[in-house]
Amino acid sequence: MKILVADAFPTERLADLAALGLTVDHRPDVPAAALAGAIPGASILVVRGKQVGADVFAAADALSLVVRAGAGVNTIDVAAASRVGVYVANCPGQNAIAVAELAIGLMVSLDRRIPDNVERLRAGRWDKKRFSEAAGLFGRTLAVAGLGTIGRETVRRAQAFGMRVVAWSRSLDEARASALGVERAPDLLSLARQADVLSLHLPLTKETRGLVTRQVLEALRPGALLVNTARAELIDQAALLELARAGRLRVGTDVHAGEPDKGQADFASELAQLPGVYGTHHIGASTAQAQDAIAGETVRIVGAFVREGAVPNCVNVARSSPARARLVVRHFDKVGVLANVLGAIREAGINVEEVQNTVFEGAQAACCAIQLDELPDAALLERIRARRDEVIFVECFDLSPPRRPPTAGGST
Repeated sequence: MKILVADAFPTERLADLAALGLTVDHRPDVPAAALAGAIPGASILVVRGKQVGADVFAAADALSLVVRAGAGVNTIDVAAASRVGVYVANCPGQNAIAVAELAIGLMVSLDRRIPDNVERLRAGRWDKKRFSEAAGLFGRTLAVAGLGTIGRETVRRAQAFGMRVVAWSRSLDEARASALGVERAPDLLSLARQADVLSLHLPLTKETRGLVTRQVLEALRPGALLVNTARAELIDQAALLELARAGRLRVGTDVHAGEPDKGQADFASELAQLPGVYGTHHIGASTAQAQDAIAGETVRIVGAFVREGAVPNCVNVARSSPARARLVVRHFDKVGVLANVLGAIREAGINVEEVQNTVFEGAQAACCAIQLDELPDAALLERIRARRDEVIFVECFDLSPPRRPPTAGGST
């Protein structure tokens, strides 16, 4: 089985992949545009930041698994993968500390103007008077949008700075907020109104794209700090540029609209040129500690897939199948039994959604649960039961939601 590792990957972890019995093709310099040409023959694909588009899945002739060696899967066409039955997995949480450290670093840098200090000193200028005008972070309010692993690690570090922390996420309730030692904001707009610093830690989804609107940005206090180590697409970029240019807020960002997908490239960002904006090069997860943790998690996912057929952290398996019925067949564990049962189901024109067969000790009998897209009729059940030399017991369960009774005085 061949694995294509299409981004930089620690050498010792490549050896771990080879130890799984895989043929490792490490091509860190293959551009995203050429990935479709490199994928034939590969059963597993590992990428870090490269885009994996529908063309890659169309060109793949053996691909079963794509692993994003990082958090999030917005760089992968998950819908295209699902259409051809390719598993997609990622490595959430492994880079959390590294990203949280950078988020805190950007806050301190913005408050103390550290990059400007360095620039002036290198230019031979001494300006203690100007650079002494910092507010400090102690006692100020950090507003955190998103309380996944990265958000929680950022909260812990901000609390160590003595900051008041207010947080918002769709899943945050009062009990969880209390356990984390944060105050809960009811919505993103309310969160922004309280912020001296707003730090974004949300995943990029169709629901969160553009979530930080002009209204949210304008709700920030004049002179507030905005820190984004998540995704540029979370924010209304036109409004952000306008407000940053006007000096209405100061920005620390590790992510940029239209940023290159290469390690080195020419890149012109109007936002990054502004004096109140400090930009880094999408390096949030790029510490040796984080990269080794992510690579280790990648090896774990690939190992589980190769050895057990399991896919940890899979993002595109349906949480529930569209099955309307569950057929339970207790049968003798011998050749052809399940083939005959499935053949009868096929002849009835019913689609099988899922199958799980459990063998009992001694391998004399087994029990198979078959999820079906429609309820089989009594005739089909009787045909299966009639195979008495193969089938011990048959039962069918209707999984359709119960119909609501008619309301009094009205129609349904």
